[in-house]
Amino acid sequence: MANNLQRIKQRYGIIGRTEALDRALDTALRVASTDLSVLITGESGVGKEVFSRVIHDNSPRKHEGFIAINCGAIPEGTINSELFGHEKGAFTGAAGERKGYFETYDGGTIFLDEIGEMPLNTQTFLLRVLESGEFVRMGSNKVQRTNVRIIAATNVNLMQNVKNGKFREDLYYRLNTVPIHLPPLRERRQDIRAHLLDMIDSTERQLGRKTGFNADALARYLRFAQDPATLWPGNLRDLQASTHRMAVLAQRGRITVPMVEAEIATLTDQWSAATADLDEALLAELLPDAVGLDEFERAQLAAVVRACRECASLSAAGRRLFAVSRKEKASQNDADRLRKYL
Repeated sequence: MANNLQRIKQRYGIIGRTEALDRALDTALRVASTDLSVLITGESGVGKEVFSRVIHDNSPRKHEGFIAINCGAIPEGTINSELFGHEKGAFTGAAGERKGYFETYDGGTIFLDEIGEMPLNTQTFLLRVLESGEFVRMGSNKVQRTNVRIIAATNVNLMQNVKNGKFREDLYYRLNTVPIHLPPLRERRQDIRAHLLDMIDSTERQLGRKTGFNADALARYLRFAQDPATLWPGNLRDLQASTHRMAVLAQRGRITVPMVEAEIATLTDQWSAATADLDEALLAELLPDAVGLDEFERAQLAAVVRACRECASLSAAGRRLFAVSRKEKASQNDADRLRKYL
């Protein structure tokens, strides 16, 4: 299995050896041969579409069509037509009939990204497809059938959306037959160096010239990139953009320490607002009334919750959060200190 995973990683450009990433890829390969619905979860920029391609390309449907659809990018007024098609005159501007994706890609795979953005009425139609394979074009009463494999993805907590009345519970369980979670970059910091060097190689090919880090510049950038305080809210997209910026600006193709320091300042400025949004979203999952907390309390609580999620145990989270003060204590019961805070 290890050799197979490595082969798939090379084919799709998947970099990393963390257990969570390998577990997700192994699940994707195991479920590929079935027609079960898959729900891929993870933050923006972690590679959810790549995993949907892995599933399709290793399935019996690999010779049929595949399409990736961003549900959040299609206006609410047209998404039903895009997915299920329409008849002539079904709505203003419908000058002729149109096949939807579920008709066009019959026999293949449809990847529905940002499924949490799908309107509720569209969710009802999608549920019918999942339950019976049936759909009806807009403006028609003729029931049609489709044999499509559905892979969905989201960067939000769908169960929270269910509780808030924004997502159908029955659809959630239909989609979540096989869940696959992709870890954020900050939870696999040991993979950052390999990603960084691969991105430099890719940028070299794009620019048509040699580009690289001076040794001290690489060391400085990796210290920043792998620091637990560096959150990488955009994940691989952030790392790719950062690498590309430095490579493009590098004089004579060499990335120096001053360039790295300037890039770190750029990323810090860009992330200041994004980090605040990330903290708010994190607390909203756990404390709907978190708005009643002071800004200092929200920031502190978000840091604690994030550390607990990223570490293997409460003790490990405590060691990370109390890294300085624990050295001064005779008894270093980090888990107990953290438990009292929570």
